Amino acid sequence: MRRTESSPDNVGPGDRTPGPTLVGVLNVTPDSFSDGGDFLDPGRAAARAATMLDEGARIIDVGGQSTRPGSDPVPAEEEVGRVIPVIRRIVAERPDATVCIDTYRAGTAEAAIEAGAAMVNDVSALGADPCMAGVVAEARCPVILMHMLGEPKTMQRDPRYADVVREVREFLAERAEHAIAAGVEERNVILDPGIGFGKTLEHNLALLNDLDAIVDLGFPVLFGASRKSFIGRITGVEEARDRISGTVATTVLAYERGATFFRVHDVRANREALAVARAVLDLG
Repeated sequence: MRRTESSPDNVGPGDRTPGPTLVGVLNVTPDSFSDGGDFLDPGRAAARAATMLDEGARIIDVGGQSTRPGSDPVPAEEEVGRVIPVIRRIVAERPDATVCIDTYRAGTAEAAIEAGAAMVNDVSALGADPCMAGVVAEARCPVILMHMLGEPKTMQRDPRYADVVREVREFLAERAEHAIAAGVEERNVILDPGIGFGKTLEHNLALLNDLDAIVDLGFPVLFGASRKSFIGRITGVEEARDRISGTVATTVLAYERGATFFRVHDVRANREALAVARAVLDLG
């Protein structure tokens, strides 16, 4: 067993104490891979956020632009128009919630922070918009830096690595250094290996198996494999929303290897699995 330390059930953004924190996925898009179109209405989105919070999520990750393989970007104005009413409603109805904005655009992040978001999830690791690091630094908020090979439109077209774990680790180390040099507080940096973002089945499994190589960089690690296609390839479950059992398995394995944050659609199942995993691992 690689994890031996005792830890609290949850930690907040920027807290360096190891422990499982569930991040609930809320896609305010018509075309996300497993729930596209379900939560375009702000009322339905806020209700979904409330359900995930009640089930144990500490953070709600709101995204207004799909980054599924093959997706095209949407205009910035459209992205902002989708997410801001949702963020405002969640913050008004559930002031206990931490809202994270899932975007690589500085303008969207800035508008979301003004609306009440307290965290940024950037799939480009501050690489797509040169102004993003400044927005995050000025807000003094946590930021998730994710590895992605290429861009969503083309990332799954024959991705290749000489050593996927080493290359992802080196990339994330460099992006963390970049963020800190730009003024982001070290305690606010969270790393994400980007499962499914420019990776084959074998790449995803290698990153999960050797996730502690990324944890060893010294930053909290977010793991997000929820409902993804590689789980379907392993289990034979074609419908994304039915891949709960496979997702739970990856969550437990990632926790055992040192991950702290878990971005999931199905909060209750993952919370219960983490509770059992923690009870066993704390015995060590």
